[in-house]
Amino acid sequence: MSNMTVAQGRVIDPVLSTVAQGFKHADRVGMTLFPSIDVTERGGTTIEFGRESFRLYTVRRAPGASTAKVPFGYAGKPFSLVQDALNSSIPRELLGDASRVPGIDLGKRATRSVMFSLTLSLEDEQAKLATDANNYSNDRKLTLAGSDIWEDPASDPLKHIDDAKEAVRNSAGIEPNRMVIPNKAFKALRRNQKIAEKFKYTSADSITAEMLAAYFDLEMVSVAKAKYLDGTGENEKFRDVWGNSAVLAYVPPAPEGFEEPSFGYTYTLKGHPFVEQAFWDNDVKSWVYGVTYERAPLLTGISSGFLFQNVCSVG
Repeated sequence: MSNMTVAQGRVIDPVLSTVAQGFKHADRVGMTLFPSIDVTERGGTTIEFGRESFRLYTVRRAPGASTAKVPFGYAGKPFSLVQDALNSSIPRELLGDASRVPGIDLGKRATRSVMFSLTLSLEDEQAKLATDANNYSNDRKLTLAGSDIWEDPASDPLKHIDDAKEAVRNSAGIEPNRMVIPNKAFKALRRNQKIAEKFKYTSADSITAEMLAAYFDLEMVSVAKAKYLDGTGENEKFRDVWGNSAVLAYVPPAPEGFEEPSFGYTYTLKGHPFVEQAFWDNDVKSWVYGVTYERAPLLTGISSGFLFQNVCSVG
């Protein structure tokens, strides 16, 4: 093998790191509720938000009087970032000259294949946090049954969501602006009798998530389509990451820091994910790209969320 060049000797590949940081996958919707926020420490205390974030403060000041202070949330639970890391290899059989680092196109393909897996792992963590009924008070969760299930002709999803918005507004002082729904619920809502009547000049298959967001008076409705393989061998089966639950929550449209009240955040170590410079692994006769991603999804304003369980019939 030839000696490494200066470029190969760098720890991080800046071009491919940009590819990793900009990776988007249509099936990943967790960032709808847990937007990524940079942190500079691997551990610390979560900044959480409750009703005090919406308290009226005495802002008028008399000459010589003290100035009121506005706190940014409060110290919540400790957090510790977790590190996910995966390697992607490019066998020399795919290269014309095994002594050279693969071209940028192959490097991008290797990076994206790793990010597919790393973001699925993150999506699963975000979904588990958001759909855990134990995280919600009784007035901010609802299990649908019978004619309330969204595919039932008698169901009224708009009333469910309006009532949930008001419950959150009474709890957190702010109205939810985003919702994540499982793919099956999306299909059920498009064919719901009341929604179909609203869009009667549009076929059910033409009703989009954006149209549903406008119907529910929300900034965003994201459809959760991600699946994961569960079990092994003959028992292996694809399952929905977000299960049979829908989550309504308030998340700032473009947060610039974790001091902004939000249902959740994904605390991400600054500069992550990053891609290491490719190295030659003689054992497998391949060039290897390593991707590292340190992050932790966290509930920071759970009072601004509402959980719908059993939104569709199973099967």
